[in-house]
Amino acid sequence: MEPDELTSVDAWWRAANYLSVGQIYLMANPLLREPLRPEHIKPRLLGHFGTVPGLNLVWTHANRAIRQRGLNAVFVAGPGHGGPGPNACAWLEGTYSELYSHIPQDATGMGALFHQFSFPGGVPSHCAPETPGSFHEGGELGYSLLHAFGAALDNPDLTVFCVIGDGEAETGPLATSWHANKFVNPARDGAVLPILALNEYKIANPTILARIPEEDLLALLHGYGYEPIVVAGDDPAAVHQAMAGAMDAGLERIAQIQRAARGGTDGIRPAWPMIVLRTPKGWTCPPMVDGNPVEGTFRAHQVPLPAARTDPEHRAVLEQWLRSYRPEELFDETGKPVSELCDQVPDGDRRMSANPVANGGMLVRDLRLPDWREFGVEVPAPGATRHEATRVLGGWLREVTKSNPDNFLTFAPDELASNRLQDILEVTGRDWQADIDARDEKLDRTGRVIEVLSEHMCQGLLEGYLLTGRHGVFTCYEAFIHIVDAMFNQHAKWLDASAAVPWRRPIASLNYLLSSHVWRQDHNGFTHQDPGFLDVVLNKKASIVRVYLPPDANTLLSTYDHCLRSRHYVNVVVAGKQPQADWLSVTDAAEHCARGIGIWPWACHRDEVGTMPDVVLACAGDVPTLETLAAAAILRERLPELRVRVVNVVDLMRLQPRDEHPHGLPDSEFDTLFTRDRPVIFAFHGYPWLIHRLTYRRTNHGGLHVRGYKERGTTTTPFDMVMLNDLDRYHLVMDVIDRVPTLRERAAGLRQEMVDARWSARAWTREHGEDIPEVADWTWPYQRA
Repeated sequence: MEPDELTSVDAWWRAANYLSVGQIYLMANPLLREPLRPEHIKPRLLGHFGTVPGLNLVWTHANRAIRQRGLNAVFVAGPGHGGPGPNACAWLEGTYSELYSHIPQDATGMGALFHQFSFPGGVPSHCAPETPGSFHEGGELGYSLLHAFGAALDNPDLTVFCVIGDGEAETGPLATSWHANKFVNPARDGAVLPILALNEYKIANPTILARIPEEDLLALLHGYGYEPIVVAGDDPAAVHQAMAGAMDAGLERIAQIQRAARGGTDGIRPAWPMIVLRTPKGWTCPPMVDGNPVEGTFRAHQVPLPAARTDPEHRAVLEQWLRSYRPEELFDETGKPVSELCDQVPDGDRRMSANPVANGGMLVRDLRLPDWREFGVEVPAPGATRHEATRVLGGWLREVTKSNPDNFLTFAPDELASNRLQDILEVTGRDWQADIDARDEKLDRTGRVIEVLSEHMCQGLLEGYLLTGRHGVFTCYEAFIHIVDAMFNQHAKWLDASAAVPWRRPIASLNYLLSSHVWRQDHNGFTHQDPGFLDVVLNKKASIVRVYLPPDANTLLSTYDHCLRSRHYVNVVVAGKQPQADWLSVTDAAEHCARGIGIWPWACHRDEVGTMPDVVLACAGDVPTLETLAAAAILRERLPELRVRVVNVVDLMRLQPRDEHPHGLPDSEFDTLFTRDRPVIFAFHGYPWLIHRLTYRRTNHGGLHVRGYKERGTTTTPFDMVMLNDLDRYHLVMDVIDRVPTLRERAAGLRQEMVDARWSARAWTREHGEDIPEVADWTWPYQRA
């Protein structure tokens, strides 16, 4: 850089640092027009300064590159609680004032910017939906690089500057994230320039990557497929020069890689550039406080002067620290940034704080969805045919993939074919930029499926893809989706918070497809049997989460068509991959899914208009539906005078009251389905108490008896699995006998038969290693009335 440019770059950096310190400490006197007094300082000092100077340095030099190269770029702040930096840069760029009119670009606005930070009714200390230009929540650590790479997929002209904290780099998700470069095709995708910020300390301890020998660190990064460029030091002028050179070299290397790939002259997976930035923790903060070193130590991680409001010495040091940035050179008499700073701001949407990519709802396009009805299966009578529900869905998703070649991706942790979605591979391959040899199948440099045996990577890449305006599906074994419980939590919180930010636009929903579920993991055993993700999901706001349990292939198609059309939700769909009976025609499935819950008249017995059932058999989930219908058939045959109603639930949220969830049934409708006083035997896919949790306020909750997974599992047969958890048809019949008062004595013989049938079924499995034929070959014996 020339001397004048160096002076201007340093001025921006100093201004961003000044604004960052002001956010942490000040609630008045933003330009230090008078000596600091206690009332100028916040009573509760919250925030993290240690990582901020590095973030501001990267933003400063990214802006220089954007202006010089005409880049379309966004910024990801990985270090936790680094919010003051991006807030400051967005205010300097003018975006903050455009989006928040009460925070103008003057002294009044600066004061408001300071006052709101980590203050009641204000903004969080980390990058959040309120932060202009952010699409990455800075709460839980570990996801920055995945979000960055997810944003780059199918965005050929996008550059993502991703700062990774060295504390964050110790997390499992981030450690795996380095491999995301193996899924970036330089001919089709954008690029990520990772910046590993080594400032040596976390909140109390040193960081691993900052303390290992540099040759080991560089060897590690080389092994991951990167060409690291090291920038190190504590002298601002020298670091600025080195950072400018590193940024120029890295971006030029990216341009070379993309030119070669897009010109068709280079088919070799490149080593992508990255920057290793080694600067002091809390760079530019006071070197010593109370006789202890601060700058360059863990004491700079959060608030270097924790007693600035009450301790005059701390307050004096704070004022000296703020004045060291020379604010009088950076802001004019009105508090507006001086022209030297304004000249460094990229134009319009080229500002990283204003780039539409970071507000993905502005760019999201509707998917071109084929008519799911054309992919439905023929159902001449309930239970007359059998299909693998997810295999049927895979045929439809194949056409979705084909029709949306740059706007839809499928993610799976090595489970696409296992979950029966392999038909997608008829129109695309698995994205793979590493070596391919003759033994491999369906690997493709331009593939639209990303399979990597890391649920964290699948989730994080999909989140980055969605947050920047595209669509996708994540399919996973049900038990192992728990691996991303925390990632789901963070994304759901982002959706919730961003819905309250007026300038944010709704993005495409996060769509899960959970298969290989609890009831058909009989071959893999207890470790693979857990439906508890539903419980985790339902802890979140009703405005955000949806849970669907389609009972067959046609209802799965209808449900997923709805999910892919939706916006700003997390949709969880659980469906089996094993051959299962088809219950509803395409027309009936569409109507049933539109209702979300309903009586199946063909399965009921003597439930005529004007009469009350003696018992309600309810079910949610494919295997519980099968067992419920089998129980209903036994009751119809053996107790023909009994009035039985069968209710199936697809949309689990329909069970909640209307004032708890927008899908919830009013009490009057719920009572119409389930009655106010008759016993309800509910066969549920997951843990039984979840149904009680959803229905505890209903009139007939006391009459509700739920069967579900009771944490009893092993490697066994499918029917033995449901018997282990008392969800089997025989036990459901016993439940009816036990809870319908008129049956307790006169149906004692039938109850005894059901007990014996359970023992016979279990003995058969122990002798033959498979389910008893009367269960394995059972079909619904009645035609429609």
